[in-house]
Amino acid sequence: MDTLFGCVTITLFLSQKKEVNFWAGFFTGIFWFYWIALSFRYYDLGYLIPIIVVIIAIVYAIFFLLLSLPKDPFLRASLLLVTSYIHPFKFSWFKPELLFVNSYLGVNKIDFAVIVYTISLSLFLYKKDKKIISIASLALLILAFNQTTQIKSKISDISLYDQKLPQDKKWLPRYQNIIVQKDFNAITTAISEHKKMIILNESAFPLCLNSHLKLLKKLKKLSKKIVIATGALRCTQNGYYNSTYYFINGDIKTADKVVLVPFGEEIPLPKFLANFINKIFFDGAEDFKTAKSPTKIKIGGRYYTNAICYEATEDIIYKNHPKYIIAISNNAWFTPSIEPTLQHLLLKYYSKIYGTTILHAANMGISGVVN
Repeated sequence: MDTLFGCVTITLFLSQKKEVNFWAGFFTGIFWFYWIALSFRYYDLGYLIPIIVVIIAIVYAIFFLLLSLPKDPFLRASLLLVTSYIHPFKFSWFKPELLFVNSYLGVNKIDFAVIVYTISLSLFLYKKDKKIISIASLALLILAFNQTTQIKSKISDISLYDQKLPQDKKWLPRYQNIIVQKDFNAITTAISEHKKMIILNESAFPLCLNSHLKLLKKLKKLSKKIVIATGALRCTQNGYYNSTYYFINGDIKTADKVVLVPFGEEIPLPKFLANFINKIFFDGAEDFKTAKSPTKIKIGGRYYTNAICYEATEDIIYKNHPKYIIAISNNAWFTPSIEPTLQHLLLKYYSKIYGTTILHAANMGISGVVN
């Protein structure tokens, strides 16, 4: 059904009047990205939610309108192909290829080009000779089938911590000890199950872990029985880092986030505007600091590339076609919504394209092995 619905959606976009596509873009902006505004609940800015949703809807309405200015379906198809390269404010989660992630068709750029141009050709031929439409379409769509066979990795010796902690409790001091104890319970359970590694989610320890020497000592001791990967802040004189801590046989390695969430961890605007927005809406908070490049960690003979939430859906993490990625997320900012499902589809998209096995541990999201 995903194959059929995806093809119908592309057909409608290529064949409808620009006024129709304007409203299609408006409602796509709402239903695809309404969840972006939900995070403002936790900054006491809930009154901005409907305003932000409408702004997003208008942006995508105009975007779809511009894509629909040419009447020729081939020109529209060409414009549609470049949309996944256009990232307003560094936000890259609008990818039309996602329509085919769970379909019989491929999702890489060439596959998608074949699909949209095949449909364009069908629309052209519809006016000429109906008899050859099916033949031409079938011949080209066969090329778009995903013929690659990806080896499914069996990860039975790794535990993924599937936490269910609401965002409004995560950073409250009175819950900190309870949260930390649950983290340690998960680790000891994994040890009793004879797991070799446990992956806890983003900010599973809701504190600056490098400043808590007792916790570090306890985690280092436990790491002689099991490898521990966990999210937490790393605080330095230069600023704050969103990091993954790796405890391996009594040693500690850290992997800092490379790509920050637009308007969540950084304001992707000129510095004077970013400072103004941070001052007005976020009590003067500063943007997070970042690492210069993704971090690779060697664990048990395998190399794992580290990714934290949003950056697990960015091409930079997959630049060298990593075989394994450890991804940690905190989806509690946006639940309940479709955001965890959209993130999971994006992880499947990148896993298919790059042949990567992704080990994903999420709070209030979809944890599991994606390959």
